[in-house]
Amino acid sequence: MDLTALTRHLNLNFRSKQTLYITLTAPILTYQLSRILSTALSSRSQASPTILASPLKALPQLPSPDSLPYPPDALPGARDVETPYGSIRVYEWGPRSGRKVLFVHGISTPCIAFAGMAKLLVEREGCRVMLFDLFGRGYSDTPDPVAFPQDVRLFTTQILLVLASSELRWMGGGERFTLVGYSLGGGIGAAFTSYFPDLVGSLVLIAPSGLIRAKHIGFVSKLLYGDLLPQWLVRYYVANRLKGRPPIPFARSSKSGNPEATVDPADVVESEVPDGKHPALAANSEAALFPDRPGISPANTVAWQMDTHPGFLPAFISSIRHAPITNQHDRWRLIRSRQSARHHMSDGKDAQALKEGKVLILLGEQDQVIVADEVEEDATRVLGAENVECVRLVGGHDVPIVHARNCVDAMMKFLA
Repeated sequence: MDLTALTRHLNLNFRSKQTLYITLTAPILTYQLSRILSTALSSRSQASPTILASPLKALPQLPSPDSLPYPPDALPGARDVETPYGSIRVYEWGPRSGRKVLFVHGISTPCIAFAGMAKLLVEREGCRVMLFDLFGRGYSDTPDPVAFPQDVRLFTTQILLVLASSELRWMGGGERFTLVGYSLGGGIGAAFTSYFPDLVGSLVLIAPSGLIRAKHIGFVSKLLYGDLLPQWLVRYYVANRLKGRPPIPFARSSKSGNPEATVDPADVVESEVPDGKHPALAANSEAALFPDRPGISPANTVAWQMDTHPGFLPAFISSIRHAPITNQHDRWRLIRSRQSARHHMSDGKDAQALKEGKVLILLGEQDQVIVADEVEEDATRVLGAENVECVRLVGGHDVPIVHARNCVDAMMKFLA
């Protein structure tokens, strides 16, 4: 049936075939044009991704440094590393010939969370330490999470950029360093070690992410950090949680059908920041990170990031969605396979195995986010009993902040 017959059959009152052609093709052309424009805008965005500047860029405009929760020079050896992803704030100090220790912090508190441990390792153990702020935290910029999701690829790249920025050799030529990862940094550290076993000589994980059981991720969390809700609503909810305000109406309830599905990822922030809500943390709610700077605490540092760092909230949400928090069993099994291979070698040596032949995991007995019993059981099953050593310490999820000395003692005993 041709168009004339079709017109007559449908009894349409078109003035000409041309009108009919336009009527039929207009929706198709509109749809194709929208796709072309969308692709063009997307390509443009990818070619020039936005870099969200850290609060460091605004320091010259501040009336007084007293308005900062901690100054950029709070730790020795500060430097800013300019990269295609934005600037990275790095701190490195200690004897040049000492054991090299790289720290990777958690999802919310910047690298000053390791101030106590780093100070002890330098002054008491003669180590060379390096700390840095993950993208979107502290004084590091944030590459647009839409173009650069906060996943293993981004964090691995950041670690390599940080290592390469040192005037000392941290990688290559047989150099291997000790990697200490805390919370999200533990998941990042384990993933990095699985990809670069020839760079990491010793691996210490403190209350690490990576093996959190799926039952702890409730329906609300899956809904919030999925792709169903509009971004403004997700940001509104998460911002309220991080600031301690009442959440929006569909917040989690203790009356959930699954009583164990009670871990919202934002709880990690609350646990990293002692605020008295949990008995194990109450006594240290205002614990100072620096003996000579009593006003610097994790609590006001996180609040400051929420108020002044435009990349903090987008980075946090992107990390929940893409970072190595759960389902990292395959990457951990790669670490196991290299340790097992070492045990079967005649000389007991393998360039890709850890020097101690096992991973050290430090766990807080009162940690309600990274549950000690579960992590020890799961890590032993995934890594193998002969390839992991789990040590439990008094404390909650903030154990490296509040009990830095106990963490260093356990770490040095293991490394010795």
